[in-house]
Amino acid sequence: MTVGDLGMVKAAIIGLGWWGQHIVSTLQNKSEKIRFVRAVDLNLAASQKIAAQHSLELSPDLGDALEDAEVEAIVLATPQSLHEAQILAAASAGKHVFCEKPLALTRESAEKAVAACDAAGIILGLGHERRFEPAMIEIKNLIKSGSLGDIMHVEANFSHDKLANLPADNWRVSTKESPAAGMTATGIHLTDAYMSMFGSVEEVYAHTARRNPANLNGDVLSFHVRFRSGATGFFNSVLETPIYLRYCVFGSKAWAEATDYHHPSEPGPTRFAVSREEGKIETRTMNWEDTVRLNFDAFAEACLGGTPYPFTNEEKIQNIALFEAICQSVESGQPVSLR
Repeated sequence: MTVGDLGMVKAAIIGLGWWGQHIVSTLQNKSEKIRFVRAVDLNLAASQKIAAQHSLELSPDLGDALEDAEVEAIVLATPQSLHEAQILAAASAGKHVFCEKPLALTRESAEKAVAACDAAGIILGLGHERRFEPAMIEIKNLIKSGSLGDIMHVEANFSHDKLANLPADNWRVSTKESPAAGMTATGIHLTDAYMSMFGSVEEVYAHTARRNPANLNGDVLSFHVRFRSGATGFFNSVLETPIYLRYCVFGSKAWAEATDYHHPSEPGPTRFAVSREEGKIETRTMNWEDTVRLNFDAFAEACLGGTPYPFTNEEKIQNIALFEAICQSVESGQPVSLR
């Protein structure tokens, strides 16, 4: 598929809720790689203002975007149960696809989506912008260089209260659309990071809690993982507390840690620390970068035939396999094997 005029991918945004609006506001007239020309949203009355603000042709039907010859890529900011069908439709129409997380709700669904994009020769991008954070890149480089030694364990926390007390009919608190408490909101980003840095997981054990009755699918999630490498990991998310992010990797020679007190979509510094000897901690501050834009620019660059998009098909599928296993563990109260 030929895309872009003067190195610019023309896209349609599907879904103009909170995050869809953030994507458009972040990219339109700011990215040099991607530009929105059309929007699709079922609630036309609520979407008209932002569509007009960004000069987007607005309609309620995905088919309108798929049939539009000007549209070269589809960006999905829709409930996750819709992703598979929407990706298959986009692939059939020869449109590149950027899908907000999670890619799917089951491994089988993820496999179908990935296979359809491969068969159509189109790029499948994912909304895991945390991979593009300077501190996360630094930690991954330390791991690859061997500076941390043998990787022993990783701990992560991604907590906030942005989704607390949502109405009961909101899809973000639906047990169907957003199972396992904070997994679809926050945890899926860190399992992606785990896949990228440490490879596949062989076993997971997960628990959730519902501390605020208003949060229908729970507001606390914790899980332990054992990687096939032998390393272990832990994750925690609380959706009823002020913003807090931490990512720490422990190696046999050193540990490295990144902490943040702002949402990745909001400007703010990251505290980065490395310790190679007891009592000696090297710290520095890393400046914020717009990782949403960096992710989309990487997607558009791949669509234009440039640098390949930095997510492998195996990572895309394995992350959803782990997500599905976490949901199964929450339901059963038992560890789940991914072998």
